[in-house]
Amino acid sequence: MLTSTFFDLPVPWHNALVALLTLLYVFSVPPLMDYLVSNHGLSRDISRKITHICAGSVIVFLPLFHDGHWTMYLNVSVFAVWTLLLVQKGLFASDDDQAVKTMTRTGDKRELLRGTLFFVLVAVVCGTFYYKQLPGVLAMAVLGWGDGLAPIAGMKLGRRKYRVFCEKTLEGSLAFLAGSFLAGLFFVWLIVPQELSVSLIFLIALAATVIEGVSPREVDNLLIPLTVILLVSIL
Repeated sequence: MLTSTFFDLPVPWHNALVALLTLLYVFSVPPLMDYLVSNHGLSRDISRKITHICAGSVIVFLPLFHDGHWTMYLNVSVFAVWTLLLVQKGLFASDDDQAVKTMTRTGDKRELLRGTLFFVLVAVVCGTFYYKQLPGVLAMAVLGWGDGLAPIAGMKLGRRKYRVFCEKTLEGSLAFLAGSFLAGLFFVWLIVPQELSVSLIFLIALAATVIEGVSPREVDNLLIPLTVILLVSIL
């Protein structure tokens, strides 16, 4: 827990400043991805998953928030804003909108109302009901890095394919496991170090890998964090 504030500000202003930093961080990603997609041939799928990883990594700012004042919940303000934006863009955006170009697979704006919207809603739940708690931290680490790296590895390295509800690759699943485990270790150490358990994090990452492998497309953004939160509560 922090014992001092930026520039000796009152706690509410300190937390508001940290929330502003999260907004600047997250809103800098789509323009960068748009530039890379438009000018350097970065594929929509890769840009979408890089954005996904960056969004999940916003929890790196959590240690900067002071606890004990309602403004600590400003940690989800960036996701609250994105919830409104995704609904607006998913219904009314043009085809050349940055979010449509960098956060969808096919360029169909309605995709923003499914998996991407589920992601930000999960982030809001993790940052409020599970603020600086192991279930929320692990859920975001696994969802951000595991689910972000899996399709990238699958597209670039995938050779051994399998199908349950949709086609996945063994290489992608292994990347999911590695990303979830390593990100889980890092973010738990950073945010809730007293809860660090290598064996527990590995078991959670392994279970989430199985769930991701058998999940229908888009729904995994709900099933993965739900699995993580339930297992952490049970174990």
